Amino acid sequence: MEQPLFQKLREYNKTMIPMHMPGHKRNLALSGTDGYLAALCADCDITEIVGFDNLAEPEGVFLDLKRRAAKLWKSEDAYPLVNGSTCGILAGIYATVPYGGTVIVARNCHKSVYNGLELINATVRYLMPEQDSATGIFGSITKEMVEDVLQKEPDAKLVVITSPTYEGIISDIEEICRTAHKYGVPVLVDSAHGAHLGFGGFSKGAVECGADIVVQSLHKTLPCLTQTAMLHRRGTLVSGEALQAAVNLFQTSSPSYLLSASIEGCVGLLEERGEECFAVWEKALDVFYKKTESLRRLKVFTGFGEKDPGKLVISTAETNLTGPELMERLRTEYRIELEMAAEQYVIAMTGMGDTEESLLCLAHALEKIDGECKEGRIRDVMCPGLAPIRLNIKEAMQAESEERGLNEAVGCIAAEHLWAYPPGIPVVVAGEEVTEPMVTWLTEKQNRGVELHKRSGSCKGRLCLRVVAEEGQRRNEGVNDICNFCKHSG
Repeated sequence: MEQPLFQKLREYNKTMIPMHMPGHKRNLALSGTDGYLAALCADCDITEIVGFDNLAEPEGVFLDLKRRAAKLWKSEDAYPLVNGSTCGILAGIYATVPYGGTVIVARNCHKSVYNGLELINATVRYLMPEQDSATGIFGSITKEMVEDVLQKEPDAKLVVITSPTYEGIISDIEEICRTAHKYGVPVLVDSAHGAHLGFGGFSKGAVECGADIVVQSLHKTLPCLTQTAMLHRRGTLVSGEALQAAVNLFQTSSPSYLLSASIEGCVGLLEERGEECFAVWEKALDVFYKKTESLRRLKVFTGFGEKDPGKLVISTAETNLTGPELMERLRTEYRIELEMAAEQYVIAMTGMGDTEESLLCLAHALEKIDGECKEGRIRDVMCPGLAPIRLNIKEAMQAESEERGLNEAVGCIAAEHLWAYPPGIPVVVAGEEVTEPMVTWLTEKQNRGVELHKRSGSCKGRLCLRVVAEEGQRRNEGVNDICNFCKHSG
């Protein structure tokens, strides 16, 4: 497996005296033989020095890594990221949309997308996917939804969607891109959960489907260290120079060479043994799905439309258990830690490192719990729908604000986001009007064990929200009925 960066890092420690950052100086003895420096391979941890290239201005090993990654995922440009997918999403939005520009956004996007929209004071037009009535899981975005809004918004600068979603729902990126490109509008796909797509028997990835900008979290499903990601560019609608400049703006100026070496190692593994590794993963998934076919009350959610089989979504809607209760039982009784729990489902996230043995352990645990749980009724978990937009996100965030209990906030303009994490999709977005159905829905979520968060941290106890103070309220003419843009059938 070709790993020139990793090999250079190993060799450099044997030959040079470091009179540069970082301060540990690759002296593993500082923390002892079994200490953290040795365990974390600090002897390979360096800064930008002669011979090791610069991630912001790649000319050597990083340029080679970019080219190999672009070839592997079939993009024109690839940008390795050590600040996670968030860095790529911020860069993609910043590079393509002028300040105050209009962006068409799937409402079920991750909070990092909303942070990017805030930075550029974007005018937002939402796409609202349909929901599964039993679980509340969002479905796919369709080309019809996109075209409908593009026809109403001739000045739109970018379309942003998430595919696959946290639950593995995949949109028809090929048709969406074909539609958006008719209007000269680029498409950014948050494919943080889809770095594995396009390999083995998995569906085609967003890059191959023609998206202009694609962001992937390598660490989520592939053998790469946490915080590693890849940004891809295709086509002529997005400037490679502008995108590189935006990446350099949002990525740390002291990128980790350990994280970079793990990206290189991951690319090398996919190049040399990808077919073999994906076959093992897919076989393990097949075993799991066959083993769980006999579940009576717990249900393995297979989606409506196309779904990534690597995301194991288990519905508790027909049981007396909530998602958080199932997650807790698996943790305490079977020592299985899941990815997340929503009100009526859980997600077990699989990756290339999973084995048939690990997935069988989960299947056996689910069989046992399924036999013990009682029948329950399906509760209403549907999202209350889109709220009227009163201000742009940045305007609402910067306005004079005050904190109110959620019930007292009805009718006010939210001055901050409120979300469940995971998956990190804002239920309340700054600039939206707080509605009574929204408050009822959030209160029920918290009462059933779903953790809610704001930028200031977790919402414990009484739910509160910062809202725009009365003297600071300003309304944007022409956007109060923005929901009319988004009433599509899936």
